[in-house]
Amino acid sequence: MSQNLEIKVKHLTRVEGHGNIVVNMLEGVLEKAQLDIVEAPRYFEAMLKGRSFHEAAIITSRICGICSLGHQMTSFKTTEEALGLEISEQTIALRKILIHGATIQSNILHSLFLAAPDFLKVGSVFPLIGTHPEVVKAALRMKGLANDISSVIAGRAVHPISCVPGGFTKLPDAAQLAELKGRLEKEMIPDLTFAAEVLTSLASEIPGFTRDTEYISLRSDDDYALYDGDICSSDTGRVPDSEYRSMTNEFIVPHSTAKHSRANRSSFMVGALARWNNNHDRLCPEAMAVAEKLGLKAPCTNPFMNTIAQVVESVHCAIDAIRLIDSLLTKGIKPELPNQKPTRYGSGVGATEVPRGILYHEYAYDRQGRIMSANCVIPTSQNLANIDDDMKKIVPEICDRPKKEIIHGLEMLVRAYDPCISCSVHMLDVEFVE
Repeated sequence: MSQNLEIKVKHLTRVEGHGNIVVNMLEGVLEKAQLDIVEAPRYFEAMLKGRSFHEAAIITSRICGICSLGHQMTSFKTTEEALGLEISEQTIALRKILIHGATIQSNILHSLFLAAPDFLKVGSVFPLIGTHPEVVKAALRMKGLANDISSVIAGRAVHPISCVPGGFTKLPDAAQLAELKGRLEKEMIPDLTFAAEVLTSLASEIPGFTRDTEYISLRSDDDYALYDGDICSSDTGRVPDSEYRSMTNEFIVPHSTAKHSRANRSSFMVGALARWNNNHDRLCPEAMAVAEKLGLKAPCTNPFMNTIAQVVESVHCAIDAIRLIDSLLTKGIKPELPNQKPTRYGSGVGATEVPRGILYHEYAYDRQGRIMSANCVIPTSQNLANIDDDMKKIVPEICDRPKKEIIHGLEMLVRAYDPCISCSVHMLDVEFVE
C-alpha cells in the first residue's frame, strides 16, 4: 500500500460544472478524499420571490439547460398543488412523454458521450468519431429524436414554451404524434439495442467496486415512477413528497458551495441506479431483458453501474412513450385550454424524477398568485455526500496502483454519477475583510 498520496484534480472534465477531486493520504492514513464544489452560487429561489405563477416554470427551467424540462414539470406540479389547479389525463400523458424524451436525451449524452470514453480509454468522445463512428452516429440520432419529442409536444427542445401551469397552450395533432411513434419504433429502439450491445462489449471495463448505501427515488403503484409518486428509501420505505425535507436534511460542508444531504445514513444515492434498485419491478419486459444482457441485477451497490441503469431505463422510456402515444391516438387529442384559475392560494411541493435523481420544488403563494418563498433541492447536491463516502472507501482499495490509474478511477467514479454541478450550488463563501 502506498503510504503517502496527494491528488488534486482541478476542474474535472466531462461533467457539467466545476468540481475538484482532492485526496490526501499520509503514512497509510487517509486524511481526505472528497469532491470539492467550487462553482459560484445561484440565486434562483431569490429570483422567484414576487414573481407571478405564470413565470415560475419559465424562470426555474433556466437552472439547467440539460434538465430544463424536468424543472418545468416540477414547477408546474408545485404551482398546481399550491393554487388548486386540476389538470386533465391528457395533460399528464403528454407530460409523461416529455419526461421520457428528456430522460433519454440526457442518459444517452452521459452514457455514450461522457462515460464511454473512459471505457475505451480515450480522453473524450472526439477520438471515437474516427474509431467508432457508428456509436457516435447512433448517439446523435437518439439525442436528436429525444429532443424532437420536446419540440413536437412542447414547442422547443430546450426551455419548452407551450407547456404551462394547468396544461398546454398548443397541442400536437394526431399526425405529429403518429410520426413520433413511428420514429421511436423504427429509429430509437434499434439504436438503443445497438447501444446496449456496445456497452455489453465494454462490461469488463466497469470497475467492480461496491459500497452499500441508501437509495432514494420516487415510487408509484402504477408505473416506473418518473413523473409522480411517493419518496421511497431502500432503508425506510415510502413517505409523501410533502415530507421531502425529512428525506434531504440539507447541511453545509466547508469544501462545497453546494449543500449536502443525508437521510437514514451519512449519505444516500439518487439517480438511475437508485430508480433501478427501488423500481426495477416496474420496468417493461424489454428493459428487463436489456438489464439481464448487461448484467444489471437488483440490488446493485456498484455506483459505476449507474451508467448501465441509464441505458436500461432509456429502453423503458422509449417503449412507454410508444404506449402513451398509442393511447392518446386511440382516444383522440381533445382540444382543451390550460386551467389557470386558482381555487386557493397556499403552499405546494412538487417532486419529479429528472435524469440525475429526484428534483424538489416548494413554493408559497400570496393571494395575488405571487411567490413569497421558494426552495429547490437539486439531485446532484443530494449525491455529493455519497460521492465523498464512495471516495473514502475506494481510495484505500486502489492506492497501491500507479497514481495515474488512481486518478482515472476517481474521475470515472465521479462521472458515473453524471453530476450537474452548476445546478446544485447554493452557498456563497464570503470572506469579510476588516
